[in-house]
Amino acid sequence: MLQALQKDEFKIIAQVAEDLGMKAWVVGGFVRDLMLGIPTKDIDVMVLGSGVEFAEQVAKSIPGENHVSYFKNFGTAQIKTHGYIIEFIGARKESYDRGSRKPAVENGTLSDDQNRRDFTINAMYLSLNKEDFGALTDPFNGIQDLQDGIIRTPLDPNITFSDDPLRMLRAVRFATRLGFTIEPVTLKALSQNAERISIVSQERITDEVNGIVMCKKPGSGFEILFNAGILQLIFPEFTALHGVDTRNGKSHKDNFYHTLKVLDNICELTDNLWLRWAAILHDIAKPATKRFDPEVGWTFHGHEDKGARMVKGIFRKMRLPLDEKMRYVEKMVALHLRPIVLSKEIVTDSAVRRLIVDAGEDVLDLLDLCRADITSKNEIKVVKHLRNLELVADKIRDVTERDAMRNWQPVLTGNHIMEMFEFTDPKMIGILKNAVREAVLDGVIPNELQPSIDFMQKKGSELGLVSRNR
Repeated sequence: MLQALQKDEFKIIAQVAEDLGMKAWVVGGFVRDLMLGIPTKDIDVMVLGSGVEFAEQVAKSIPGENHVSYFKNFGTAQIKTHGYIIEFIGARKESYDRGSRKPAVENGTLSDDQNRRDFTINAMYLSLNKEDFGALTDPFNGIQDLQDGIIRTPLDPNITFSDDPLRMLRAVRFATRLGFTIEPVTLKALSQNAERISIVSQERITDEVNGIVMCKKPGSGFEILFNAGILQLIFPEFTALHGVDTRNGKSHKDNFYHTLKVLDNICELTDNLWLRWAAILHDIAKPATKRFDPEVGWTFHGHEDKGARMVKGIFRKMRLPLDEKMRYVEKMVALHLRPIVLSKEIVTDSAVRRLIVDAGEDVLDLLDLCRADITSKNEIKVVKHLRNLELVADKIRDVTERDAMRNWQPVLTGNHIMEMFEFTDPKMIGILKNAVREAVLDGVIPNELQPSIDFMQKKGSELGLVSRNR
């Protein structure tokens, strides 16, 4: 720890503390991650006094031009310098009103600041003061909890979570990210205070959910939230997947736990947040499409199409972006069955072309989603399905290279058609364009202008259209 504090930035902060006659400590996540050997560029500095005044003096003392960002509502200031983000805050004492997670704040002592921390592993302080530079203050035995892999609140977790319910999601995020266990009393408090999540803004909830989604194995985090009754409140569409129905001795799998497995699988293949969201939502419409057929058992016909239509509503409710990222997720959900279906039958060039055209530049992401969606306790079955999917992947690569199909668009446009024929019904333009498109995808003609025009002339004659060049 002393070695880590030898950086120029810490030496300057220590000198400013001495010059101003103030006490300063590095606190929170930087200390935690330092002990875990996790590189971090975010540094929180707590001072006895004004964090804003302290930050201004540090900015003047660090060589170069350093801009200070002020967050007046929180009494904090931030400097970005030499790749670090350093945030300064004065020690404070907090008190909460039950209707809000925003505390009333007053200046506090070191002890007051320690007591307001969320978890023991975030309540350790490294001194930047001349008399004990580098000394560790660990009031709640956070080092032991780090060693034991435990998430625990410094004070009564029921008070901690009731005061600021967002801390419940943070507890789950830290446990998921670090592979830690939430201590039993703290875990019980999650369930006891689940309803308090209603006072937290959707934006802050979604930030924490995304933090969980971006962990290496997010499935465990969602399972904790489900068991605590929190997920049911913040994401009911997801928890609706839970459960198994049996009729006439026929059961379907639990689609909630299947989805958690798919999510963990996709995280081994990609860091793409939106492909991970596609994994979460790929079966989201199964509860709405579930039917029992005495001949075949449980079916979920059309769940991919309905699921794609549900994406926008879920994104809007969760304050996720309603832009190309959402449309990407919609596409992944709508198409997630296509490669798997192709892997179960003879793969024709025509079927592959259609998949490439519909998926566009995201076809490889779609294949990753399909790989993640292959879940079974039967390893032989998994290997077989993955092998078949690789055959589809090979076919996609072959057709893409041979036909230049990626981001394919027909060379024949509506203008070509209007120049060729006289129309009484404009709908015929769409009919002809689609006929040419299908002919290209089926390999009847190449995607070249003259063959497309020849095909269009023939098709137009069959439909009784009058040529302008007669």
